[in-house]
Amino acid sequence: MFIVNNYLLAVVLCFVTMLCWGSWANTQKLAGKTWRYELFYWDYVIGILLFSIILGFTLGSVGDEGRSFLADLKQITVGNYVSALIGGAVFNLGNILLSAAVAMAGMTVAFPLGVGIALVLGVIVNYIGAPKGDPTTLFLGVVLVVVAIVLNAIASGKMHRGGANSNKKGIVIAVIAGVLMSFFYRFVAAAMDLNNFEAPTPGMATPYSAFFIFAVGIFLSNLVFNTIVMRRPFDGAPVTYKEYFNGRTSTHMVGVLGGVIWGIGTALSYIAAGKAGAAISYALGQGAPMVAALWGIFIWKEFKGASRGVNYLLACMFVFFIAGLGAIILSGAN
Repeated sequence: MFIVNNYLLAVVLCFVTMLCWGSWANTQKLAGKTWRYELFYWDYVIGILLFSIILGFTLGSVGDEGRSFLADLKQITVGNYVSALIGGAVFNLGNILLSAAVAMAGMTVAFPLGVGIALVLGVIVNYIGAPKGDPTTLFLGVVLVVVAIVLNAIASGKMHRGGANSNKKGIVIAVIAGVLMSFFYRFVAAAMDLNNFEAPTPGMATPYSAFFIFAVGIFLSNLVFNTIVMRRPFDGAPVTYKEYFNGRTSTHMVGVLGGVIWGIGTALSYIAAGKAGAAISYALGQGAPMVAALWGIFIWKEFKGASRGVNYLLACMFVFFIAGLGAIILSGAN
């Protein structure tokens, strides 16, 4: 299987993770013109699962290092299977709740709150589970990235005053989503031998098999979670599976593409975690809101006609973001 053997390459892969995590939502925005989120989400989940299979039989099965994809799946213990499956279910529930919170409390309130909590708690959880890198520099970087996320939220709020109906229920759901999202990565990382991808401990998973099991966990849990949300949506009228199967092929493919993009980022994060450490890989990936902000500024023109004050906030946001990423990278460069 393909293994990362140096820290610089691991950091590059983590940056790709950040780009993918911050970009997949563009497909939702495209499909959302004619397609409800609950229907899009099925294609998104299918895209993640399909990509995990393709990845396992390609990068997960080439080379002489480590165990091949199928051989690895056969020897993983039940406990590690369960851990990765739980990671998929936890992620899925958190992601669905975060989307619901955005619908109720607005993007500028729910998204920064949910992702900010996920970033801080996630780094703490992953560092305790697999300590790697200098903690002082790592958490300084996390704080700087959180400040950047908050500045982005303030700037967005100034551009969309009165456009979002903030309410306590949406805020509470965003907090719950953030807590859930902070734990999913650790469940999957716990199933892997992060210290030795070349000769993994018997019974433990490689990044490729762990990611596949994680994707299966997302798919299986979606049969429950998304079915419930389709019948009793947080916002809007209920939708049916008949509507889903009546959708155009091109619309379905946009959702699948979104899942593939997110899947690429997540898989690379786990592959990089062997060299960079789970906490650093997760922290760099969670800079995704800033990537999304770049899409909003330069592609979707969401800040067109912004005041000087808003532009100042955006400039400060990017300064804090770059400084935070630099600190996170330096924390593992030893």
